[in-house]
Amino acid sequence: MKFGICTSVENAAAVKSAGWAFVEENVQGLLQGQLADGEWKGMDRVRPSPLPVPAANCLVPGSLKVTGPDASLDALRPYMTNVLRRAREVGMSILVFGSGAARNVPDGWDRAKARRQILDFLAMAAPIAAENGVTLVAEHLNQGECNIINSVAEAMTYVREIDHPNFQCLVDSWHFWLENEPLDTLRDAMPWIRHVHLADTEDRVAPGESGKSDYRPFFGVLKRAGYDGMISVEATGFNDIQGVGPRVLSYVQSQWNEA
Repeated sequence: MKFGICTSVENAAAVKSAGWAFVEENVQGLLQGQLADGEWKGMDRVRPSPLPVPAANCLVPGSLKVTGPDASLDALRPYMTNVLRRAREVGMSILVFGSGAARNVPDGWDRAKARRQILDFLAMAAPIAAENGVTLVAEHLNQGECNIINSVAEAMTYVREIDHPNFQCLVDSWHFWLENEPLDTLRDAMPWIRHVHLADTEDRVAPGESGKSDYRPFFGVLKRAGYDGMISVEATGFNDIQGVGPRVLSYVQSQWNEA
């Protein structure tokens, strides 16, 4: 099992010093699919990293719509082609499709049409991901952040309909608990879960820092299903990585071992 932190690659030395195994970056900050190749400097940032950067989140910028009247596959296709090629070049295997601002259904827009637009986007992107050895994972977002794909169960309807090995599912403990989703939906989704995000229910702080989250039932589902992929902490205020990081890692590991 590999535990990592969602942070800038420039923090990789601190992440490694604190005992973590990898860094999860941000697509918009690192892969920058709207930049021309000559302007992109992501590889220069990753090359000196003492840790691998195998994943990134925030797949599509809010300015590039997936749903609504401004959505355009003609605009999304070259963007995704750039992002996925660059992901391969820097050694990434997982990209997270949360992108609430890009996929949020505009007021008055037909939800069935929005669903179709998301499916069309994924059907376009999954083969490009396959060409680059990358898996896209659907991230369920709570209703305060986005108004579509708000649960693992809903995310799985897209995964099943797309039915492509390079489009799978993520589970995020914070969104999962915030939406009061039952563990049974996670159990049902486990054959397709390829990535995990963690944060406490209280203010989305790092695991254990609020003292109000018990990860053992959540981890128990993952363990019984044989999950052995990456687990990333995606938390707010997790800035003192060298100071707080060892404590958070110890807590996560103990919760995993006790699950």
